[in-house]
Amino acid sequence: MHKLFFHCLAGSSLLVASAAVQAQTVTGDTVVKPAPAKAPAVDAPPSVSVTAERPTGRIDRQVYDVKSDVGSSNGTAADALNNVPSVAVDPDGSVSLRGSSNVQILIDGKPSAMLQGDARGATLNAMAADDIESVEVINNPGAQFGNEAGGGPILNLVMRRNRKPGGFATVNANAGIAGRYNSSVSGSYNEGPWGYQGGINVRHDGRNSVGEVSRERLERGTGAFAPSSQSSTNNGLNDSLGLHGTVNYNLNTNDTLAASVSYNGRSNDQRSLDRYLNGDTTGSTVGDYVRSTVRNGDSRNTSWGARYDHKGELPGETLKIDLRVSSSTNESDSDYANTYAVAPDHAYNSRARQHSETGNRIVDFSGDYERPLAGGTAKLGYKVADNQSSFDTLYTDINRASLAETVNPMRSNRFELDERTIALYGSYQMRLSERWGALAGLRAEYTDLNVRQITGGVEASNNYVNYIPSLFATYKVSDESNVRFSYAHRLRRPSAGDLNPYVIYRDEFNVSAGNPKLKPTQTDSFEIGYETKIAGLESSLRAYHRRDTDAIVDYRYFISDNVLLTTRENGAGSHSSGLEFSVSGKLTPSLTLNTSGNLARSQQSSSDDLGNRSTRTANALSGRARLNYQFDAANQLQLALQMQGKMLSGQGYRSPNNTLNVSWRHTVTPQLSLVMNVTDVFSSNKMETVINSASLRETSTRRFDGRMIYVGLSYRLGGVGSAKEGEREPRFGPQGGRGSGGPGGPGPGGPGGEAG
Repeated sequence: MHKLFFHCLAGSSLLVASAAVQAQTVTGDTVVKPAPAKAPAVDAPPSVSVTAERPTGRIDRQVYDVKSDVGSSNGTAADALNNVPSVAVDPDGSVSLRGSSNVQILIDGKPSAMLQGDARGATLNAMAADDIESVEVINNPGAQFGNEAGGGPILNLVMRRNRKPGGFATVNANAGIAGRYNSSVSGSYNEGPWGYQGGINVRHDGRNSVGEVSRERLERGTGAFAPSSQSSTNNGLNDSLGLHGTVNYNLNTNDTLAASVSYNGRSNDQRSLDRYLNGDTTGSTVGDYVRSTVRNGDSRNTSWGARYDHKGELPGETLKIDLRVSSSTNESDSDYANTYAVAPDHAYNSRARQHSETGNRIVDFSGDYERPLAGGTAKLGYKVADNQSSFDTLYTDINRASLAETVNPMRSNRFELDERTIALYGSYQMRLSERWGALAGLRAEYTDLNVRQITGGVEASNNYVNYIPSLFATYKVSDESNVRFSYAHRLRRPSAGDLNPYVIYRDEFNVSAGNPKLKPTQTDSFEIGYETKIAGLESSLRAYHRRDTDAIVDYRYFISDNVLLTTRENGAGSHSSGLEFSVSGKLTPSLTLNTSGNLARSQQSSSDDLGNRSTRTANALSGRARLNYQFDAANQLQLALQMQGKMLSGQGYRSPNNTLNVSWRHTVTPQLSLVMNVTDVFSSNKMETVINSASLRETSTRRFDGRMIYVGLSYRLGGVGSAKEGEREPRFGPQGGRGSGGPGGPGPGGPGGEAG
């Protein structure tokens, strides 16, 4: 019944085009470019201003338009992020920025449970790219941003909003190879003091994969290495359903109330086959068996929020009160069966079952007050947050003859974490002279942490106060050139999974566990950037340096002959430096270029299970180039090349990786477009990690489905036609009315969002 609903909705989505969607600055397939945006005055409140061809710099962040991506109507949030400079998202949904995986992802400036822990990858691969207005890259977060979910650099997804009178709608329906499909309907309707916005999307998608692991472990008694290997295949396409809605009401010209709700559900089914080969130091095979796994499950993500916005009497004076509640639950049941050709010593029963349930709930209550003060802008805010996480795993061995199930206490555990945060921050932005401007801030955070290892009957708690400063400055070199400086101190607190000490079974060769003794990582980050025009192209060059104290890194060692435990430890420290550049603009009236690169040098210290300390260094060049060619008024082609350089990871590194994507858009009518996406044209996408320590040599490679093709239709009502810049766009519904975007300001997650 569940799958039938998905097929029916995908097939009939074109019939519900009258459901509202937000306005888009698109005329047919040509993005309407706003007037060139000057850098905002440093004494003015921050505002988002994006164009289709270049990022817009604010004093504390870069804002990238993702609507101009030709394939946005049938892509995912992961695809959209992969077009942002120095951001890389692998097929599993793991995100890195400038080679670091310690990245926070916010939605409209707020944390969400669906983007925490293991739920993040699945969410990014299910969220529709067409729902995203822009992506804010905040490498050095200021005082208004908290340290939950990592405390590193931030990627803020600014969701689409429309506050123009009338109704606007879009419908996307796409079909891919091997039975894949996705469809979405979204829109808005604004009339008088009321505004409504919402959408629904369905997706049947996934990435099958094959993997190879070659491993050699040191036998301490003989000093020789014993080999082992693992080959695997994983298959399974999953269904996802997303719903979201927002209502705004203008009480008067100065006050707005808003409420929002969203739901995202996803199946979690998979079939896998793994073959394990164990050898000894003489070259003999001591284990050869195949393990089959059948996994079924579901994940559910919900959120709701309420917001009050008030405009004060002074120009730029605002008060915003925001409450967000989000939760994420992921359940799965896995059945295992072993078939032995050569049974290893201490072989486990041939059948077993594992039930896993993880949960996360975030309550975020924040307020922000901003007003002009002494020639500048002062901002004060607070945040009260509660983050609850739980892990529950039940593993049972199954008797082959009687089929009786016995709990395996070594592989079963239940763990809970409750983290409460109270924060206050203040910042002041002002113009120091005709050319200089500055923004300084300070954040104070009180954290109370409670850990309960229910299976082992162990409880622990900790609390501490941290002070987090930040400083930004801009220098206007000329009308077209600016220099930007920034510094931020950040704190990365260990996550629930990092702290859980119980050993979690992954597969026959691999288990993992957290470390309750982990300390927070202290990070100091510096950056200087220069922005200008070169031959009419928008260009920037940024130099950065990041230093981590007590860096949290992976630490691996063997707990039995062939079982490798991966845990976490505080390393001696790490640091990275680099140069990042971007160039974008029109090379010809028909050809647009967006390109960026990052030349980075990183250094990381770690230890192995023999007590050997080592410091490793990696130099890497990453980059991406996107070319858009407008053949004629009806046809547009986009080529996107992504190159990810070498990245350090614990005791090893991840190898470089390259992919090429192609998108084509054909305008059938001003309202209807045909879109085709081809991702990973040369089937080159892979994930390869290498470890070479005194006790372990390992190369692990995973390859995914490779070339993926999607073809679809995008139909728009409102926001299309021949509207010129500055004119009101076409719409359906009654004429006149102020809409939800009147003087009361935006609804939840206004431009750029707020982060108390």
